[in-house]
Amino acid sequence: MSGGLAAKGQRELEVERMEKAAVDIYNECQRATEKFPPFNSGHEGYAVIYEEMDELWEEVKRYPHADKRKLREEAVQVGAMALRFIVDICE
Repeated sequence: MSGGLAAKGQRELEVERMEKAAVDIYNECQRATEKFPPFNSGHEGYAVIYEEMDELWEEVKRYPHADKRKLREEAVQVGAMALRFIVDICE
């Protein structure tokens, strides 16, 4: 495979992975929206995002023994709460 084709294939794979991550973040945000009321303030939203970041950090610190599944799960939760912040506070 030529360099250009290899790069294109790599880019397509990267886009597919981003799309899957975005869908997972959206689905987690939907789940949280059904379970919890909207953020009351930017301060509350920040605190929830911070808590999720702290959970991600706890798993990151386990490197090189960090569980990739758990890392992804925590990162999705961070993304979901960031999305929720945008919807609840910024819109």
